[in-house]
Amino acid sequence: MARPLCLFTGQWADLPLETLAEKAKSFGYEGLELACWGDHFDVQRALKEDSYCQEHWELLQSKGVLSYATSTHLVGQAVCDLIDERHKAILPDYVWGDGDPEGVRQRAAEEVKDTARATRKFFDCAPEPVKSYIERRGYCVVNGFTGSSIWHALYGFPPFTEGMIDAGFEDFAARWTPIFDVFEEEGCKFALEVHPTEIAFDTASSRRSLEAVNNHPAYGFNFDPSHFGYQHADYLGFIKEFADKIYNVHVKDVWWSDKPADAGVFGGHAAFGTNGRYWEFASPGRGKIDFEGIIRQLNHCNYDGPLTVEWEDCGMDREHGAAEAAELVKRLDFKPFMGAFDAAFSED
Repeated sequence: MARPLCLFTGQWADLPLETLAEKAKSFGYEGLELACWGDHFDVQRALKEDSYCQEHWELLQSKGVLSYATSTHLVGQAVCDLIDERHKAILPDYVWGDGDPEGVRQRAAEEVKDTARATRKFFDCAPEPVKSYIERRGYCVVNGFTGSSIWHALYGFPPFTEGMIDAGFEDFAARWTPIFDVFEEEGCKFALEVHPTEIAFDTASSRRSLEAVNNHPAYGFNFDPSHFGYQHADYLGFIKEFADKIYNVHVKDVWWSDKPADAGVFGGHAAFGTNGRYWEFASPGRGKIDFEGIIRQLNHCNYDGPLTVEWEDCGMDREHGAAEAAELVKRLDFKPFMGAFDAAFSED
């Protein structure tokens, strides 16, 4: 294996960490990307309880797995979003508070800052080989979402003015730059999963988000090709352009129809799994993403971080799919050739 093979725990938060860690090991995984919900990683306990981080490592090691990143997708979403009742379901009570939108956004921002602090504390007591891995990379990683005040402006009539879009990126910069400053202080990187509903959802918007925060050194990306595929966005080109800003990689697949569908690329307000949708997330290897092309491009840019399966497929048993995905990644994750294949024919 060229890179750590991990499973993202976000879709498994209904299971206790101890149970999931045991299952992940049996599926073939080496590590877990720990979601900051369920009992998988508690930010405030990590900060306030002296023994929490060490006991977490002991639990993981007892099940034969490690960890290489944490995830704050849910709380991060609330930092820039236009807050409504949907957010109450995904936020801790102390972040939601009285539900006043600006208060929620500000409390979410403070929680993301605390996530950087807690993640640094967690990895400071990491065992080998994680400790050496963090030292070699020079940082630890928190993956997540940013939310967006302008996602609703993706397609609109009457037309949205350029000034309104500019204001959205300015809002992102104002809210997230102080957060990124804390990440930098803690030796952490925030890796945005480029994704519809976020400030960056394709290559063009990712480029603009970097410009908005003056290419902040603590801000980069969690590359997930599934969110590019059904948009017909160039995911291999994304790796080429942002090679030095990709801090984490999610292995997730997506299928889309070769023919017109009842519910098009915007989803038709139809839930995942509805017959007639143009696209659906798929277990890795069951969709249309070119994972071999991704591995080759990651090799070109010397990415040596985790390959983390984010398993989502509403048409398949998740345990079957997670085990199958681990085998796929093991088979595909080859090291680059450290030379020229035709060097034997060269003269000295």
